[in-house]
Amino acid sequence: MSITVRTATRADIANIAQWNRAMAWETENKPLDPAVLERGVTAVFDEPRRGFYLVAERSGEPVGCLLVTYEWSDWRAGDFWWIQSVYVVESARREGVFRQLYEDAKQRAAQAGAVGLRLYVETENERAQRTYAGLGMERCHYFMYEAEF
Repeated sequence: MSITVRTATRADIANIAQWNRAMAWETENKPLDPAVLERGVTAVFDEPRRGFYLVAERSGEPVGCLLVTYEWSDWRAGDFWWIQSVYVVESARREGVFRQLYEDAKQRAAQAGAVGLRLYVETENERAQRTYAGLGMERCHYFMYEAEF
C-alpha cells in the first residue's frame, strides 16, 4: 500500500491527541489528560514557531504522525529539528510508515537549513532504538535531565 506524508492541519488535532495518549500509555504506562493533550496539540497550530506535525496516510487514511520542534544551537548557528510524539497505529506498524515520516522531516530540515535532526527514546524501547539506528541516526553522548513544574 502507498504511504504518503503531509503537513497536518487542524482537522488532524483529534487523531494526534488520541495517538499521543496511546503512545504515552504504550511506552510508559502513563495516562495523559485528554483535555490537556488537545490544548497542547492545538497550541502548535496556534503558534507555528513551536513546530509542526506531519501525518502519514496509507491509502488516504491517517495512520501515524510526528511532531517537529526547534532547538537553536549557538555552537552551530542553526536549528536542530527535534522529532517528538511519534506514533503509528498498530495495524500499520512495520510497513515503513515511520521511515516515510522520518525521510520527509529530514528532507524538509535540509531544505530549511537545519543543522540536524534529534529525538529521544525511552531507554527500554529497544525496538525503536533499532529503527532509529537503521535510519542512520546515532546515539549521542548526552543524558537528558528534566525538572517538571
